[in-house]
Amino acid sequence: RYVVLTTKHHEGFTNWGSPVSWNWNSVDTGPHRDLVGELGQALRESNIRYGLYHSLLEWFNPLYIADKESGFKTQNFVLKKTMPELYDLVLKYKPDLIWSDGDWEAPDSYWNSTSFLAWLYNDSPVKDTVVVNDRWCNNCSCHHGGYYNCADKYKPGSLPAHKWEMCSSIDKLSWGYRSNMHIDELMDEASIIEELVKTVSFGGNYLLNVGPTKEGVIPPIFEERLLALGRWLDTNGEAIYESKPWRVQVEDTGTVWYTSKGPVVYAIFLVWPQDNVLQLSSPTPSPATQVSMLGFAGALQWQKAPGKGLLVTLPPLPPSPLSTQPGWALRLQGVQ
Repeated sequence: RYVVLTTKHHEGFTNWGSPVSWNWNSVDTGPHRDLVGELGQALRESNIRYGLYHSLLEWFNPLYIADKESGFKTQNFVLKKTMPELYDLVLKYKPDLIWSDGDWEAPDSYWNSTSFLAWLYNDSPVKDTVVVNDRWCNNCSCHHGGYYNCADKYKPGSLPAHKWEMCSSIDKLSWGYRSNMHIDELMDEASIIEELVKTVSFGGNYLLNVGPTKEGVIPPIFEERLLALGRWLDTNGEAIYESKPWRVQVEDTGTVWYTSKGPVVYAIFLVWPQDNVLQLSSPTPSPATQVSMLGFAGALQWQKAPGKGLLVTLPPLPPSPLSTQPGWALRLQGVQ
C-alpha cells in the first residue's frame, strides 16, 4: 500500500521546485506545479505510504560528465546537485520510502551514499520510519539496503533471506510512456496477478510501473489494468496484504502459491480445475481444518487426499464476475 513517484529520472528534470535545478523543474516550467508535494498530500489523505524515486546520475549534466571523465576523482556533481536534492526531498516531503537509482557507474565513495544514509537514519525527520532500497553504488544491489531490488523485474527461484521488492512495468518494453506501444506489448490482467502472487509468496513487495503521458495523464489502457488489479485485491487482498511466506511457497504443479497470516494459510490458485476439485499436497489437515474461499460465502467441503494433503471441492462457478477473474484464494484454518 505505497506509491512511488519519479521525482527525477536520468535526464535531470525535477518534478518539484528543486533549488539546484533552476529552470529545469516542474515549478519553473511545464505545469508550473509542485507535483511531488501535491501527490504526497493526496496519498496521505488516502492513508497510503509515499515513496520517492530519485536518480543519482544525470546523463546530460555537464558536472556529471566532467566527474565521469575524471574517473570519478572529482565530486562536483554530487556536491552541487545530487546530495542537495536528496536532502531537500527528505526535509521538504518527509517520504516513507526512498527509491534510489542511477547508481551503477560509480562507487559509494563518489556518491557519498554512506554519509547521506547515516544522516537519514540518525538525524533526519524520518529516521524512525523511512525505508530505502539497495541502489546506492555500483556494487550495492542485493547486498545493502532496507530491502533489495537486485535487478529490474527480479524473480528469485526460492525464498530470499532478506526483504525484497519486485519492480515491474505494465509496458513490457519501457518504463516510460510510448505513444507507439501495441496491446500485445503490455502485460494483461492475468500476467500482472500471477506476478504479484509469485512475488508475495516469496516474501516480496510488488511495485508496478506505469508511464504517464507528457501531460501527466495515465493512459486509459494502464488505468484499466490498474483498476482490474484493484478489483482482484478487493476480493483477495486478505491473502496478500500483511501476509508472510508460508513454509512452502508453491506446489509442484506451479499453479498454487501459498501465503500466511498467523495460523491461517492461504492457497492462491491460478488455474481452475476442470472437475472443480483442487488438490493441495503441502498442507497437512486435522480434524479442526476449515476451508473457505475469499469472495464466496460459506465453508467448502474437503477430504484427505489418498497420499498427502487434501482435496477441496470448489463451488460450481456460474457465469459471474468471480468466474472470469484470473486467480482465486482459499483460506485454510487448522492445517500444518
